[in-house]
Amino acid sequence: MIKKSIDVKNWAKNRIKKNEFEKYLVNGKDFIDDNEIIKTLKANNHPGPEKIKNILAKSLAIETLTLDETAALLNVTDTGLLREMEKTALQIKKKVYDNRIVTFAPLYLSNLCLNDCLYCGFRQGNKEAKRKILSLEEVRKETEVLAGKIGHKRLIVVYGEHPRADVRYMVKTIKEIYKVKAKTKHGFSRIRRVNVNAAPMPVNELKILKRAGLGTYQVFQETYHHDTYATLHPRGTLKSDYRWRLYTMHRALEAGIDDVGIGALFGLYDWKFEVMGLVAHARELEKQFGIGPHTISFPRLEPAANAPYTIDSRHKVSDRNFEKLITVIRLSVPYTGMIITARETPQMRRRSIQLGVTQTDASTRIGIGAYSGSSGKQETKRQQFLLGDTRSLEELIAEFCRMGYITSFCTAGYRCGRTGECIMDLLKTGQEGKFCKLNAILTFREWLDDFAGPATKKIGEKVINRELAEIKEKMPKIYPKLIEYYEKIKKGERDLYF
Repeated sequence: MIKKSIDVKNWAKNRIKKNEFEKYLVNGKDFIDDNEIIKTLKANNHPGPEKIKNILAKSLAIETLTLDETAALLNVTDTGLLREMEKTALQIKKKVYDNRIVTFAPLYLSNLCLNDCLYCGFRQGNKEAKRKILSLEEVRKETEVLAGKIGHKRLIVVYGEHPRADVRYMVKTIKEIYKVKAKTKHGFSRIRRVNVNAAPMPVNELKILKRAGLGTYQVFQETYHHDTYATLHPRGTLKSDYRWRLYTMHRALEAGIDDVGIGALFGLYDWKFEVMGLVAHARELEKQFGIGPHTISFPRLEPAANAPYTIDSRHKVSDRNFEKLITVIRLSVPYTGMIITARETPQMRRRSIQLGVTQTDASTRIGIGAYSGSSGKQETKRQQFLLGDTRSLEELIAEFCRMGYITSFCTAGYRCGRTGECIMDLLKTGQEGKFCKLNAILTFREWLDDFAGPATKKIGEKVINRELAEIKEKMPKIYPKLIEYYEKIKKGERDLYF
């Protein structure tokens, strides 16, 4: 027991490599200037209609907004202008991503953690938490449920910050997930893309993660406000180093990882400040590496076991302001994928899709081992926080169909090299949506045949027929090849893509 304690202490002691982020500082300062953000918000407190309309035109041209422009949008109060902003946000979403919704599942592999964040159920100080790290056999069982019974094709795997869940464990679990071939009535189903949500890592470990088949590397700053960050992440913990976390994506891109995902936990500090921080982060990555975040996430603070800040926070975000921040993120970083999670209620998730959201999770369980080893009920001692929407993937897909959206399980772009700078160019010009529209039809046909009940299959086929008719009209040259692939999939072939 003493030996384990010493190992943990030594491991933590050597984690942070200051030279890997200090080289990006300018005159000893990072790219988040708290005072400047507050000043910019105040300076744009009363934007006029003409200014807002010019900003919306820039967004519609798929150009990243400046902080001044973002601040102006955040300060709009006129009902008519807000409706115009929402309308433009949806136009941008359709221009860049068409009418697709991408689905995934979170898979929590470990809740061992050295940190003590005041808003998290996994924090070290929560002595009532049931701690567990999955074995490779348990990872396999979880994956068999997700791929073989539910039909997911992509996962976000989540790890706490602990030496037992280090990069070697990450590599082993990622490879195990990719190996699983889960039986279905037409053969087998497998996970085709594994994204990772984990603690900040040094460049050498990120290179290892890349070679293991990592999809998107996702790390949230939680809050961009320096003082609040220091308050919520106790001194002496790994997470207390604001800059080590802030420059995570710089190291990831430096390590050759193509796609990175950023986010903030709304409710820790003023929501307008956090939106400004996210946009500043996107612009910094564009400046340094020529590409911005592949995805932006915006989870809201939810109740968590023995996490006092989830109750006491003065900065909880109302539904109305949450809708506004989603709209402004879509307008400010128009090319990015936007993720809303099962933290939110079904009503809010429906609303968010009309404001530009492109990705969401489904059939979500966030207890360790919860897909294969629990009743499905939420258990506070095993979860990081409580969920607002536990509906199945099939229930969400049926709803998306009724809303006029097609669910995409496409992962072809990542295997065809449409990642990093390449995908950014395609997204900004609206070209990526064309590839994905074709592959959405093929992958949705797969899912309907392998997993859907009769009612969902019926409504899903109506969506597919509409999509096929549109492609026949707008892309007549590619249509015959699409039909060739489509018929093969109906006969049982799988994983055909453009």
